[in-house]
Amino acid sequence: MSPSTSTPTPNPIPRLYPWYMLIFLWGAFFLNQGDRQLFNNVLPLIEKPISEGGLGFDAIQLGLVAMIFTIFYGVFVPLAGFAGDVIQKRLVVFLSLMVFSLGTLATGMVPDSEWITAHLYGGVNLWLDAATFSLILLIIVRSVATGIGEAFYYPGSNSLIAQYHAHTRATAMAIHQTANYTGVVFGGTLAAWVGFTFGWRAAFYSFGLVGVLWALAIYFIFRNDQKDRVLLGESAVGDTGRVEKIPLGKALKAILSRPTFYLLSLAFGGMCFVNVGFLTWMPKYLISQFDVSGTVASFNATFYHHLLAYISVFIAAGISDYFSERIPKIRMYMEFIGLLLGTPFIYWMGASQNVVMVYVALAGFGLFRGVYDSNLFAAMFDVIEPQYRATATGLMLSFAFIIGSFSPLVLALFAKQLEGNFGPGLSYLSVAYFISALLVLVAILCFYNRDRAAAEKN
Repeated sequence: MSPSTSTPTPNPIPRLYPWYMLIFLWGAFFLNQGDRQLFNNVLPLIEKPISEGGLGFDAIQLGLVAMIFTIFYGVFVPLAGFAGDVIQKRLVVFLSLMVFSLGTLATGMVPDSEWITAHLYGGVNLWLDAATFSLILLIIVRSVATGIGEAFYYPGSNSLIAQYHAHTRATAMAIHQTANYTGVVFGGTLAAWVGFTFGWRAAFYSFGLVGVLWALAIYFIFRNDQKDRVLLGESAVGDTGRVEKIPLGKALKAILSRPTFYLLSLAFGGMCFVNVGFLTWMPKYLISQFDVSGTVASFNATFYHHLLAYISVFIAAGISDYFSERIPKIRMYMEFIGLLLGTPFIYWMGASQNVVMVYVALAGFGLFRGVYDSNLFAAMFDVIEPQYRATATGLMLSFAFIIGSFSPLVLALFAKQLEGNFGPGLSYLSVAYFISALLVLVAILCFYNRDRAAAEKN
């Protein structure tokens, strides 16, 4: 064929695109995690009486809001994962960020029961009292809208990173994971400062507005990732050069035939039970038990933990990438070590009677949390084919967050029996971490080799 009649070669993917894409995903994940911690950090303000600017809800009611949020996240995240495999991940990430940011804005607008009585009920005595109506509104905008919106972010973004970072997967995912830590610590602390300075509603308004603007930037800057799969030569591309649609049944059959997937998902569930519980109630625990001020408690509850995780996640990811060809199970070993050695520090953070020792325990917990996080999905991707990874990520997140969703309410009920002391409940979270370590060990010893061989064969 002459040069004049040959098919034009598609423009190559810019060399730096995977990295500046990662920068924007990092910002989106920062907002995602900062928004999640925002609610936890301003719980003491929302809990205040209406006369003091709060909504007047108690710890059990707010624990219920946190639980329903996590349930909706867990229920919808598998759909998010499948969406990331069959449509543009760029669109999934954009819509996720836009929806949860609008939900955050709406959370700041939830009226208290006195406003509802005066402006909505108009003196009419309805079967649903104003306080319950206010709580339902909070559940709808915080637990439903924000929870569903956040559910659609991680599977698509993680799959994008895997797609564009074939040879730097663990490192790129580790960088992305630091947005989790930074968002929780600094995003959550900034939100707490805004809340304790200007009111809790202002904190939701500010985070929501920034999220809307960031979503628009992603929509206009990101490439069409489905077309790029042709250039990258992934197996989901057919002979015609078009991306093949993946039947849901085929994806589920491949994923659910791997016992390693089940064990890693259940282990992640134990980790989420710990993580959701401690992030929800640690700020309040420091305020009530050690008389720490609101903004300082919000910062200290997350900073020492995530600082050590920030450091260790890079070290562990580098080790995994370096030894991945020589030691095939290295990613699994990292997960097991992170869970097992983190267990005693979790017990210590709730049992310590000195606030400094609580911070030391949080730091130790974070050190091994980073080791675990560095290979959280990279390990799972070893036993899942590339075309099913977003769906698998969604399913894994679903298992984990549905298990973890009960933690805030369980800890609130447990603390109620101890006159509001969350310490013993936080210590007992260590049991979940230890069980998770045992599940990973079973996967290493019994199923990993077979499941990885099956994934590589297909």
